[in-house]
Amino acid sequence: MTLSEIAAGLEVTASQQDRGVAVADDTDTPLADRLRAHEDDLPCTAAATATLVDAYTTGRSVADAADEAGLTPMIAAKTLHRCGVSGVCPLAPTRREVVRNWLDGRTSRSEAVTLAGGDDADFALATYVETHDPLPEVANAVEAGLAGSSPLGGHLGDADPLGDALDAPDGLR
Repeated sequence: MTLSEIAAGLEVTASQQDRGVAVADDTDTPLADRLRAHEDDLPCTAAATATLVDAYTTGRSVADAADEAGLTPMIAAKTLHRCGVSGVCPLAPTRREVVRNWLDGRTSRSEAVTLAGGDDADFALATYVETHDPLPEVANAVEAGLAGSSPLGGHLGDADPLGDALDAPDGLR
């Protein structure tokens, strides 16, 4: 049976919608320049935010990335949250509910801090996370910057922990 015989009874019954061209942001605009328009909404400068995001997304801790950007760890965590980075809140979702209860006036602050666990700094950061949403435009700029920073097929170079595991594909035999 040939392909034309298989397709003989097929017909198009619906039309496609033109959704435009998919755009990949691979401009040469540095992240700091993309963030400059939103600098008033960020806890630090656009340049410090770009340095922080670059350091954090290479696998460094919030504190180490903060040091590189010249920020305190608290400001760094707030900035990463506003950039759409998840996982910077030190409290689990159930304990964040305690913070929301305090914000709604259902519990006292001292009771909420005790119930949430952690310390005052953890509670303060969780409060910030609950009262400040990530900025969609900033999150998009960060995501686009990260997507363009690691091309497919790229390798980790000397930093690759398994780089010397096999010398060549012949080692697979």
